[in-house]
Amino acid sequence: MAQTEQDGYEKRLMEFAGREVLPPTPGPDPVNVPMIRHWVEAMGDRNPVHLDEEAARATGRPGIVAPASMTQAWTMRGYAAAAGGGDGEGLGGLIALLAEGGYTSVVATDSEFAFHRELTVGDHVAVREVVESVSPEKRTALGAGRFVTTGRTYLDQHGETVATQRWRMLWFRPKQEKPPPAPRPRSAVNRDNAFWFEAAKEHRLVIQRCTGCGRLRHPPGPCCPRCGSYEWDAAEASGRGRVYSYVVSHHPRHPAFDPPYLVALVELEEGTRLVANLVGVTPEEVRIDMPVTLEWLDPDPDLSLPVFRPVTA
Repeated sequence: MAQTEQDGYEKRLMEFAGREVLPPTPGPDPVNVPMIRHWVEAMGDRNPVHLDEEAARATGRPGIVAPASMTQAWTMRGYAAAAGGGDGEGLGGLIALLAEGGYTSVVATDSEFAFHRELTVGDHVAVREVVESVSPEKRTALGAGRFVTTGRTYLDQHGETVATQRWRMLWFRPKQEKPPPAPRPRSAVNRDNAFWFEAAKEHRLVIQRCTGCGRLRHPPGPCCPRCGSYEWDAAEASGRGRVYSYVVSHHPRHPAFDPPYLVALVELEEGTRLVANLVGVTPEEVRIDMPVTLEWLDPDPDLSLPVFRPVTA
């Protein structure tokens, strides 16, 4: 945002301080035993006053009482109703304004409850909410954000206060962490070509050579196609060559590559041909028979691959 836009945004946010964003709104259901039962079973609360009428009356209570920790639960309307939004002056408007500034993620930071009386079966609880403050932007471990503090007043069916709550949430911009680069696809390494990949790790481009007839061959194989010999060694290539053919690859897409990219069939000075990427050149600049020279690409500690760059005068 430009500074003037930022100032205007800040002003609109701060205008929510002191504003009622939720008028007294009754919860969907009155206090009832089935919901209390679900709650105490989930929480492991064995206090008999929450489910046993006689035990509750023996303590001087008028009957079964709900756990104090359930107070907010009686006013919660479920996801479908909560996702309905609201007008620009209410809580929906505040949430929309926070989202406008990029504060789209939320985490509750603290809650302070004060209970005025216990809730009994049949009470119907409503809640009113007022924004107490919206903080300036803070730098947090989760990202840049703002603390929004609201005051909630819980009322019974007669409009009497049964509890109050100070509720603070951090609305923040999620950190845009760059994902780690995708690993480059691996070739299948076997007994016939392992020597080639080991040499590549040392930044040496080698070519398999038949020790029977002296013929060079690539890709490596177990047997000489000319004389049939299984005996071989490796000759080190100069790294100079020419573009014999090439393609500009757009598909299929792979996260390790940034399309479009160039894949060339390079004819080495020694006479064998090698498939490798071309770097330092655009697709429009590539020419058949273009002279190229070897470079090494080290995408990770366990892999080194030859790539070729055009020779400059």
